[in-house]
Amino acid sequence: MKPLPHEQPLSSSLAAWLTVALAGAVAPALAMLLLADAPAPTPLAMVAGPILAVGLMGAGMIAAAAAGRLWIGIGLALVAGAGLIGLARALGMPPLPHPMSLALAVIVAVFSFAARGALFARSAADKGWWIAVFVVGGEAAMLATALAMPGALPKWLLVLLPAQWASVAIQTALTGSGTRVAAATLIALAGTGAVTLLVARLWPRRWPYLLMFSAWLGLSALVWHWPGPPVPRAEISAGQAVTATADNGPARPACRGPSGSAGC
Repeated sequence: MKPLPHEQPLSSSLAAWLTVALAGAVAPALAMLLLADAPAPTPLAMVAGPILAVGLMGAGMIAAAAAGRLWIGIGLALVAGAGLIGLARALGMPPLPHPMSLALAVIVAVFSFAARGALFARSAADKGWWIAVFVVGGEAAMLATALAMPGALPKWLLVLLPAQWASVAIQTALTGSGTRVAAATLIALAGTGAVTLLVARLWPRRWPYLLMFSAWLGLSALVWHWPGPPVPRAEISAGQAVTATADNGPARPACRGPSGSAGC
């Protein structure tokens, strides 16, 4: 049976589906395992947000672009996300403080990423997954840079990245007070996803792209003005783990003794 006019056929390229597995599951899982094997105590929960965001983006966007179907990208990304969360828990991440907030953040992020992949499939046919790979790689590199070298990238650049929006929403659900305080990032993800699907539906008309880019810039401005709470970050050295946030000043050694002991 021939695909509907608004759908693209499944990609027959083995490379496309191997890339989905690599970007959506293998690479994020390896990152978690490397952190778990670090010589210092590893606060995995404090870096799980960016890792999960990249995994969801890799699985959802590339799969939707390769398949030409939104639901395939969403389904594979949800499976990858559940697997990565399970792996993080097995590696010692504390119980989820806000499971419903985390589920909401994951679902909204997956929808947004898969929508972009579906647009790439419409606009570039069986080459759309290559565009998705470059987009995922670029945003993943920026997230990794921001995580490894805080302050190296300007804030105005980070607020333009949907992967950063997803990272903030997920990280807030993991270590903060839930995604309600990071509502701007969820609104931005949902808004860009909806507008992207509209552009894909109206393809090959080009004028909807103006609407999409306008929405992207407007929603980025929303995130800029309503960024939510600072996300805890971890700095791991050879001898000790230190934690810091934008509110509590300089990093300090993590407490290893009983509550109330010196330094705790």
